[in-house]
Amino acid sequence: MPMDSPDRFWDAAQEVNFDGLVGPTHNYAGLSLGNVASASNAGLISRPKEAALQGLAKMRRLAELVGAQGILPPPRRPYWPLLEDVGYQGRTAKTLKRVAAEQPGLLACALSASSMWAANAATISPSADTADGKLHITVANLSSMLHRSIESEATYKLFRLMFGQAANVVVHRALPAHSDFSDEGAANHTHLAARFGAPGLEVFVYGRQPGEPAATTRFPARQSRAAGEAIARSHGLDPARVVHLRQSRLAIDAGAFHNDVVAVGSLDTLFYHEHAFAAGSEAAQSAVRAASDGLFEPQFVCVPNREVPLADAIRSYLFNSQLVATRDAKRGLTLIAPLEVAETPSTAAYVQRMLAEGGPIRALQYLDLRQSMRNGGGPACLRLRIVLTEEQAKAVHPAFRATPERLARVEAAVEQHYPETLRLEDLAEPALLDQFDRAYGALAEAFGLPASFYGL
Repeated sequence: MPMDSPDRFWDAAQEVNFDGLVGPTHNYAGLSLGNVASASNAGLISRPKEAALQGLAKMRRLAELVGAQGILPPPRRPYWPLLEDVGYQGRTAKTLKRVAAEQPGLLACALSASSMWAANAATISPSADTADGKLHITVANLSSMLHRSIESEATYKLFRLMFGQAANVVVHRALPAHSDFSDEGAANHTHLAARFGAPGLEVFVYGRQPGEPAATTRFPARQSRAAGEAIARSHGLDPARVVHLRQSRLAIDAGAFHNDVVAVGSLDTLFYHEHAFAAGSEAAQSAVRAASDGLFEPQFVCVPNREVPLADAIRSYLFNSQLVATRDAKRGLTLIAPLEVAETPSTAAYVQRMLAEGGPIRALQYLDLRQSMRNGGGPACLRLRIVLTEEQAKAVHPAFRATPERLARVEAAVEQHYPETLRLEDLAEPALLDQFDRAYGALAEAFGLPASFYGL
């Protein structure tokens, strides 16, 4: 299947990873409470160009392995409406200087490049699962963190542009931005099925019930059960094929701010840590088996805490790896892991033993994503998975198809216009603001989008 063919870009009913491109304002502000890596690396000098190039290399590798790949452009930053809403008028470097002096944390929020972690962009239900046979996308409200909450409107417009007027795709706006409906997107959601395009089940993981306080012992529980229930209703899912699992407080307080830090699934396989779910491993497996009854026999790979301590799992981001079906289906599933897994003794030993045993996960590849990892985002954070039918694939706007030519143009824009390094204290510099705008202009051209996409 030629990667540059507009009509045969994807095979029918194939899962496609849409990766978020790292934006030119990538920095380490430590804004994400509960994200251990983000907090521990706050204030370090970031490398936006290197971060974006690492992400693009990942996209190329996934395209080779899977046969298709998507790409999502970053929204423009700074996000001026946030500053205007709290009284800072004038879209100039002078305004940024004032914000930097008075509220540096607010400036960091307005300049955050966190949209790069596309797993938080939305929750996806494929056509085979929905009552109307359409692909349903609900944009995440990300209401628990200020710097992420500013993304939802731009994300909604992005998906509307991606699918245009496609009659078989429904894009839902974000849920109400209230703590009862706090929604962090696909990072807390997993679709399981015998094959792509077949009916399956959907697992929604939550940290608290409506009315419960967000705080656990140490860190906040971000995802509400009511959010998963609302999305399941909006998407027209069969209640018998929906599983709601509570994330364990132990995992949240250890730094698993999203479930994808301790669990990942693909096709019929769920790969997770022993302490991922509050009900325990056996109860989680029982719930998944009940929901899959008559469709397929789920496979489970539960990693014992005695072999991989929870702290090591979170430090290495073992479960924030991507679990993908490659072109060679006989190989089973492939784990796309960050280098940190190989550098952590317990996880390195575990994955080698797992592969030797010949279970559903039979191959392993490592990627260097250190720039993203230092801010708390691994391979799985950078991508949003969408199962597309052939008709839906044809509706995808060409700008979001990661063809070799598109990736080469984006890479050239990054090489020419992204900052080499960024320090928090430099974010309000006039020269940087001009550089950011030049970068967005070059990205619009590389993606084949009008300059108006960035308001330029």
